[in-house]
Order: sequence, then C-alpha cells, then structure tokens
Amino acid sequence: MNRYAAALSSHPSAFEAVGEVAGEVLERLDGDPPDLLVCFASPHHVGVFEDVAAGLRKLLDPRALVGCTAVAVAGGGREIEDAPAISVFAARFPAGRVEAFALDAHAAPDGYRVTGWPDDVPDRGTLVMLADPFSFPVPDVLAACNEGAPGLAVVGGLASSARGPGGNRLALGDRVASTGCVAVLCSEEIPVRTVVSQGCRPIGRPLTVTRAERNLLLELAGRPAVERLQEVVVAADEAERDLMRQGLHVGVVVDEHRSDFGRGDFLVRNVLGADRRTGALAVGDVVEVGRTVQFHVRDAASADEDLRHLLAGVEGAGALLFTCNGRGQALFGAPHHDAAAVEEIVGPVPLAGAFCAGEIGPVGGRNFLHGFTASVAVFDR
Repeated sequence: MNRYAAALSSHPSAFEAVGEVAGEVLERLDGDPPDLLVCFASPHHVGVFEDVAAGLRKLLDPRALVGCTAVAVAGGGREIEDAPAISVFAARFPAGRVEAFALDAHAAPDGYRVTGWPDDVPDRGTLVMLADPFSFPVPDVLAACNEGAPGLAVVGGLASSARGPGGNRLALGDRVASTGCVAVLCSEEIPVRTVVSQGCRPIGRPLTVTRAERNLLLELAGRPAVERLQEVVVAADEAERDLMRQGLHVGVVVDEHRSDFGRGDFLVRNVLGADRRTGALAVGDVVEVGRTVQFHVRDAASADEDLRHLLAGVEGAGALLFTCNGRGQALFGAPHHDAAAVEEIVGPVPLAGAFCAGEIGPVGGRNFLHGFTASVAVFDR
C-alpha cells in the first residue's frame, strides 16, 4: 500500500489541473482518501483558488487540507517558474494523527494576539505552517513555540504570489483567506526529518561578540567589528572577496555548548551595513554579547554543496520542499535545482513544494524564519 503520493499539473486551466492531480493521487493511493493533502498553486490560479481547494476536497476527501499560492511551485524533481502550475502532496498515516487549523493575528498593546490554536499543542511532533507575510507575525509565533513546546519542529514557508497585502491565498479545507496562517499538526507518531539548508559557507574563524547593541555588532573578540571583518577580507582569496562584495552574512551559533561548529550549527543573517566611524556592523537580527559568530558567503556552488551535504544519508518516502523565491534559476542558472537534488539524494519520492517569501525550519533544535533557504520535510517510510 502506498502511503504517499504527489502530483504536478502545468495545465493553464485550473479545472483541468485539479482533475489531473486528483486523478494521479487517487491512482497512487489505490483510491483511498488521504489523511493529509497539501496544495500549492502558482499566481495564475489566485483568482480561482477557492475552486481549486473545493475541487480537491470534493475529489480526494482528505482528512486535513491546507495550501497556499506561491510565485512558483515544485513537484517531483521539477520546479515550475513563470508558468501556471498546481502541485499537491498527499499522505496516509496508519498511526498518529493530523490536525489542521487556521491562525489569525490581532493587534494588541504588547504586540500581537494569535488566535486559533488547538486546545492541546504537544511538546513533540511536527507543525507544517503556511503563512501570509503581510499579516502574520511568524518570528513571534516561532519564538513562542520554542518557549512553550521546545520539542516541536516547525517547517513551512510564507506565501509568495503577491507583492503586497491581500494578494496571497491560504486554504484550510474549503475556507480560503488572504491573511493569517494555516497549519497542520502531525503527532510524534508520524516521523518527519527536517533539513534546513541556508546555502552558505563560513569564512574566517569563529569570534565571540564582546560588545553589541540590539542588531549592531560593536566588538568581536575585543576589537571593533569592522576591524575583524577587514582581517577576514585581507586573508581571503579574490574569489571570496568577490562573494563578500555580492553579499556578506553572519552566522550565529545556536548551541553554544558545542566545541566545534559546522554546517547546521549557525543561524545565518544578512550583514546590512557598516559604520567605519564607530566600527559597528548592522545585521538582520538581535545578537547578544557572549554569542559566537562567523562570517559567511553565499553563491550557487555553496548552496548546492550545503544542500547535498545536509541531505546525505536522509531516507524517507515523501517530502515537502519550501525553497526561497531567490533561489531557482535566478541563483543556479538552470531549472529544477533543489527539487532535483532531493530526488537524486533522497530518492524519487513523492514531493511537492513552493517558492516562498521566507522559509521556516529548525536550526540547532530551535525554529526560525529564514531567507535564501531550502527547508525540507522528509516523511518516514
């Protein structure tokens, strides 16, 4: 009995595309309804996404259905950019449970109040989250999950079919909204392996933050941060200097108890600017004094190497892929890179995915929102 199925249709008619993917899923699941159905649709289908969700629900009768619109989608080993496409992932779980729900954020004096959580959120398991970037405070919600349910892995992405508020679509069953978040909670009896490839490689050496103020790195290992960066520039070869000119990043060690740091140990954030007068570096996150950091660079070769390294040895029978909308052909110069890499390394497993405006996944045992990342959820056999 097949437990997982995925299907991709690039038919320009949403009606025809829904029929194609539903038929393929039913065939692969031997006609049985799935416990979980995840759907991704390109911007071409935003206006009829309600019909897409309703059609899939009618034809497949899933126990839980969530979906979103995205600037591009993936299915199998393919990524469809700049063309109509619908991609679905279906799963049947003999043991364990899945629960789908919608979350909404409401302004409050101290930030946001998030409503819609189930009565019982377990400490362990996997939460698949699809959110609208213009209306939902994903970093705050992830911080709350890290605090309240530290064993819960959160994976997913931000809908990306729109450049402004109101243009994205999120589906929970037959309900389609343009704000908030939809999510599926998979109990710990459903084994899921998460892989988060931030696509960077470190340069220089690890340094301790000895002076900082919010997102400003003032001193690294007792010297102005700009001076420490200059040391890295001087020691780098010309190829690394060129990459630093294109975009420099800082990796912050997540687990300071480790003695050595490698791939998967850093939370990578952008370097936003430098002030030579004060010697400060501005980065895209708050970094506290005492944390260990290391400069990073990103290019197509590093992104390819990092993804392949982290996927090595990962086994499974189905996968969801959330990749950055800045990757794809824009980064790699050729189509299908991330989806094809999963297919090559993990195997030709049923896979569906989306190009996201931000990717969600755990690093060092804590959940974060990332950029330029490929976040993969691999479901066990």
